Amino acid sequence: MINRLQDNSRFARRATAVAGACALVLCAHTVSAAVAPEEAKRIFDRITGVPPTQQQINDMVATGDPVQAGLLAVEDDNFYNVTLKNFVTPWTNRDQTVFAPLNDYTATVIGMVRDNVPFNTALSADVLYTVNGVSPGASGSSNDHYANAETQGANLKAALQATSQSAVYGTPADGTAGLITTRAASSAFFIAGTNRAMFRFTMINHMCRDMEQLADTTRPPDRIRQDVARSPGGDSRIFLNNCIGCHSGMDPMAQAFAYYNYDETAGKLVYTPGAVQAKYFINADNFKQGFITPNDNWENRWRHGQNAIYGWSSSLPGNGAGAKSWGQEIGNSDQFAQCQVEKVWKAVCFRAPSLNVTDRNAVGTIAASFKANGYKLKNVFAEVAARCD
Repeated sequence: MINRLQDNSRFARRATAVAGACALVLCAHTVSAAVAPEEAKRIFDRITGVPPTQQQINDMVATGDPVQAGLLAVEDDNFYNVTLKNFVTPWTNRDQTVFAPLNDYTATVIGMVRDNVPFNTALSADVLYTVNGVSPGASGSSNDHYANAETQGANLKAALQATSQSAVYGTPADGTAGLITTRAASSAFFIAGTNRAMFRFTMINHMCRDMEQLADTTRPPDRIRQDVARSPGGDSRIFLNNCIGCHSGMDPMAQAFAYYNYDETAGKLVYTPGAVQAKYFINADNFKQGFITPNDNWENRWRHGQNAIYGWSSSLPGNGAGAKSWGQEIGNSDQFAQCQVEKVWKAVCFRAPSLNVTDRNAVGTIAASFKANGYKLKNVFAEVAARCD
């Protein structure tokens, strides 16, 4: 028995050594120096969802580099009309379903990717993409323009044209905040409620974190609104050990949306600069001593404490007024860049990146490249596809 245990121990040590050596090799390895036809086909399949032609395979092989081969694949129409549409659409609705009509949010992301618009501006820019040649034109009170484009089978790569929300929807430029103020996002996340939904779903969609993962009970509670009871069910421990964890960080930042609402009757975003929406004052009797929202000034208290790990930009102050500056805060964090890579990885590799050292290093490398090279999301698809197993 003792000999057998010793043999098992030696085997375990050898296996660990071999695994460690393999991990080091994999960590050092990025992508192969050449592109075989089989690899070209796999990269193209993963990026576009359809098989390549022989000429496309030949062109990809000729690049001699898997990332460059991937950059050829992302120019295929199917990448825009299918892969990107399915990639983005779940971000635009509360059900997070891909089975939703084309809308301004999805079209704008597709256009930004096609044109290499820096994606860290996706939550702050005065940007909108419409579909050329589709009637009726884009409207702040209807999704018919985009729904008709989909029904007509418009080629999004060719037909999307860049414009601005201020020009098409009439929202003041200072009140625009990229995807946050699109009609689709407004109708899903600014409707009724308290505007905390916009905060939560922005965290899910663009930081890859839900509130349970962000909760930090060490942040001060002084800006938690009146509608949050401090003793739910008569027990203050519930607030101190649970509620405070989310609201102490969320409420000071969700204040950035104080001037926004979605009008169901008109079917459009309402922006009232200088006038806080009534939804910020609901259920005031839950805790009358709670915070009363006076304006749209926000503060990121997660720059300190456990959520400092998300790499908030040192070039930004961590506070401001309105959704535009808040979108800049999110878009320039390290976690925003990493989240985009993680989402692309899942879409292209058909699995989330693992916790092993190889995947972690690959995600970190691609996120750093994403930031260093102008936040071109198109490139992330090519780099991830080159590493998929």
